[in-house]
Amino acid sequence: MGAIEQQTHIQDAGWTPLLLVICVTVTIGTTVPVGYFFGVLNAPAAVIKRWCHEILDSEYDTESDADDLNLLWSFIVSVYLIGGICGSCFGAWFSNKFGRKGCLLISCMLLLISALLFAFCRVTKSLELLMLGRFAGGIASALIFTAQPMYLLELAPNSLSGSVGVFTCIGVTGGILLAQLLTLPELLGNEQLWPHALAAYALLVLLCLLPLWRFPESPRWLYLIKGDTAGSEAALQRLRGKQACVQQELQQLQYTQSNMNKAHTLSQALRETQLRLPLLLVCILQASQQLSGINAIFFYSLSILTEAGFSASFATWLNLGLGSFNLCASLLSPLLLHRFARRPLIFISCALCAFSLLCMSFALYFMLSTQSLALRYVCIVFILLFILGFQLGLGPIAFFIGSELLEDAGRPVAMSAGSLFSWLGNFLIGMCFPLLQSVWSSFAFLPCMCVCIFCLLFSWRYLPETLGREPKDVAPLMSKGLRSKVN
Repeated sequence: MGAIEQQTHIQDAGWTPLLLVICVTVTIGTTVPVGYFFGVLNAPAAVIKRWCHEILDSEYDTESDADDLNLLWSFIVSVYLIGGICGSCFGAWFSNKFGRKGCLLISCMLLLISALLFAFCRVTKSLELLMLGRFAGGIASALIFTAQPMYLLELAPNSLSGSVGVFTCIGVTGGILLAQLLTLPELLGNEQLWPHALAAYALLVLLCLLPLWRFPESPRWLYLIKGDTAGSEAALQRLRGKQACVQQELQQLQYTQSNMNKAHTLSQALRETQLRLPLLLVCILQASQQLSGINAIFFYSLSILTEAGFSASFATWLNLGLGSFNLCASLLSPLLLHRFARRPLIFISCALCAFSLLCMSFALYFMLSTQSLALRYVCIVFILLFILGFQLGLGPIAFFIGSELLEDAGRPVAMSAGSLFSWLGNFLIGMCFPLLQSVWSSFAFLPCMCVCIFCLLFSWRYLPETLGREPKDVAPLMSKGLRSKVN
C-alpha cells in the first residue's frame, strides 16, 4: 500500500501541460533575451565601432584615435554589466513587492524600452540612446536572474526542482546562440542593419508577454508573502489539476507559514548565523560561474580563434559552432539534475573545467610558439570539453541552488545577492581578461582555473546535498556557519 501511495504521489507531482508551457514561454521571453545581450556585440563590434567613430566626428566634433574608441567601446560593453549590478541591488525588493511574475513583467517592459532605444540610436545619431539601452537591459536582466528561477521553482513540485531550475541556463545559452546567428554579416550584423540586430530579441518578448500575463502567480508568494490563501489555492488548482495534491501543498504552505520568519533584508540575513553559510554558498557559486572562464571564451571567442590562426570568416562560423554545442550541452541538464545529486555534479563540473583550462592554456602556448596546425584543433577540443564540463553542473546549478538551500523568507535576498555577485564576476572578467591576455597571453585562463579549483574545494567542504530534500531539512546542516559539517 505504501508503495502505491508513493507512486501516486510521484505521479501527482510530475509535469503538467501548463507547467511545461510556462517553463518554455518564460524562458523564451526572459532568459533568452538575457543571453542575447551577452552575445550580440561580439560579431558586429567592428561595424558599431566605425559608427561610433563617425558620430564622434560629426555630432560631437571630437577627433578620436584608436585608444579613445577602445575606451568608448569598453564602456558600451560594460554599461550593461553596470546595469546588472544596479538591478541586483533591488531585485529582492521587487520580487517580494510585485511577486515573481510581476517582477518578470516589469523586466519585459524594460527589455522593450531597451529595444526601442537600440532601434532609434542610429537614426537619431545618438550614442546616449545606445548606452541607455544597454543600461536598461542590464537592469532588466538582473531582475530576471533574481525572479525567473524562483518563479519556476515555486510553481513546480519539489520532485521537479532540478528539471525546472535548468531552464535559466538553457535560455541564456540559447540566447547567446541566437545572437551569434542573427549578427552574421549575411543577416543583421552589417552596416545598415546592426541596430535591428541589437533589438531583435524584442520579438521574443512580445510573443511571450501576453501568455505570461495570463499565467498564475507563484502560489508560495501568494500564500506566504501576500497572504492570499484563495489566490494561492486557485493557482495550485490550475498548476496541479488534482484536488488531493492541491490540499497537500496547501497544508505544507500552512505549516511553512506558521514557522516562517518575516522576509529578510540583506543586513538582517547577514546577522543571522544560520543564513550566512547559505548566502555565502549562493554568492560563491554564482561568482565562480562567471569567473570560471565561460564568459571570457564567449566574449573574446573570435579573437581567441583568430589568434589561433583561423581566418576571420572561418572563426565566425566556428564560433557559431561553439554556441550550438553550448546549447546542446545545456539541454542535457534537465535529465542529469533530475537523476543525479548536486554535489557530485558540481565536483565533476569544476574538475573538468579546471583540467580543460589548464590543457587549453598550454596548447595555445605551444601552438603560438611552434605554429603547429594540429594544435589549433587540440585547442578547440579543450574548449568543447570545458563547455561540456561547465554545463554538467556549474552552469545550471548556480542559478537555482539558492531556492533549494533557503526557505521562503530568505530566498529572495539570497537570489538577489547571488545575482549581484554574478554580475560583479561578469564585470571583472570583462574588464580584466583583456589585460591578462595582453600580459600573460595564452596563460590568461589560469586564474579562471584557480577559481574552478576553489569552487570545488569550497563545495566539497560546505555544500549540502539538496536533491530530494526540503530547504527546512537542509537548513540545520548549515546552521553553524563555516563551522558546519554538511556530511
